[in-house]
Amino acid sequence: MNPPIEAPRIVIVGGGVAGLELATVLGRRCRRQARRRVGTPTVTLVDHDAAHVWKPMLHTIAAGTSDVSQQQTTYLAQAREAGFAFRPGELGELDRSAREVRLRALYAPDGRLAVPEQIIAYDTLVLAVGSKANDFGTPGVLQHCLMIDSRVQAEAFNREVRLRMLQCLTQGADLSIAIVGGGATGVELAASLVQLTVSAAAYGARGLTDRLSITLVEAGPRLLPAFPEDISAAVQTQLEALGVQVRIATPVTAVQADGLVLGAGNLIAASLMVWAAGVKAPDFLANLDGLETNRNNQLVVKPTLATTQDANIYALGDCSSLKLPGAERPLPPTAQVAHQQAQHLIRYLPQVVEQGKPMPDFAYHDFGSLVSLADYDAFGSLGNFGLFKGVTLHGRLAHFSQVMLYRSHQARLHGFWRGSLLWLVDRINTHVRPSIRLD
Repeated sequence: MNPPIEAPRIVIVGGGVAGLELATVLGRRCRRQARRRVGTPTVTLVDHDAAHVWKPMLHTIAAGTSDVSQQQTTYLAQAREAGFAFRPGELGELDRSAREVRLRALYAPDGRLAVPEQIIAYDTLVLAVGSKANDFGTPGVLQHCLMIDSRVQAEAFNREVRLRMLQCLTQGADLSIAIVGGGATGVELAASLVQLTVSAAAYGARGLTDRLSITLVEAGPRLLPAFPEDISAAVQTQLEALGVQVRIATPVTAVQADGLVLGAGNLIAASLMVWAAGVKAPDFLANLDGLETNRNNQLVVKPTLATTQDANIYALGDCSSLKLPGAERPLPPTAQVAHQQAQHLIRYLPQVVEQGKPMPDFAYHDFGSLVSLADYDAFGSLGNFGLFKGVTLHGRLAHFSQVMLYRSHQARLHGFWRGSLLWLVDRINTHVRPSIRLD
């Protein structure tokens, strides 16, 4: 009797753009193949949260201008629909010799144990655990600043903003919000908060616009350093026209309870502070069984996307660092890069796992970047690829382009028809539900 054929085990840690797209497509493919033959790979997704939200949308959830319940994809439901297994947990340790990952226990807010420690065996491991804001060791950031790097953090920020706005209306208090970081997250959050304030006033919060102020602080010489200079200048002009105080070339040396301390010792007073500057990968990656990392905790990978120390472990998206041949710096931590890297593994990983073929090198195409100033405006650069190389755009076309990026992501997760229905539901809700969160 022939021994049973063991199915290769693909474990994906992290359910962001790259991780969830990879798990979804591979899960569907493996489920179809399993009906015809034995030994088909199994796909397991691990994440410490219960649901996925497209990261470029987190600032709208934080401001309350979009409803998280409509935009999130729960992992358990997606696993059932796509044919992969979901395991709740957070990566704690890695044993490369045994090919096992140990997941930390998860606890309820009141301290009760929800999910005990787990050990998951793998044959191929894909790490796609994303990134978080980088405080650069600045004193007081962790104690006094909120961040919006995850669905949970975005919802927590929204609860705090709504509470502070209520205090403005009922207690006569002023609300000064300071955002540190002039990249896409900081810029888009500032515009969304303006939209929140104006919409709240339209719902009866009279006087709120006079009591709320927003300051955007950037250490560099201009906003949006990854964009062309004309877009940076136009975005700053638009934000200032909306009432946002923009401070460029203003490094923050410390944060205290009443505001931001600047290099010269001056203080930007603020009652609510958000840190959206810099990017680094989770700290636990720096001590992950000998895998090579850079100073931002990102896993250094080869052009194949495999880690430099282990060919059976891949890293994608914000938690990885890949410097392509001839490039001056590594690829940026953007959703575009994460998506393209996921597509690379979707195409080639089954051949590597099942047939032992070598993994081809990853090729990146820069399709440009988009930034949205809520409902007021949008700007985009078409990057360095295709017929429209270097072209910039703004207005409705840029708005539509950003919408299509999100809808394309939904279609990859749910299929064309279901993704289209979700878009239709969103459009209907814009006409039948409040434009901001009011509960």
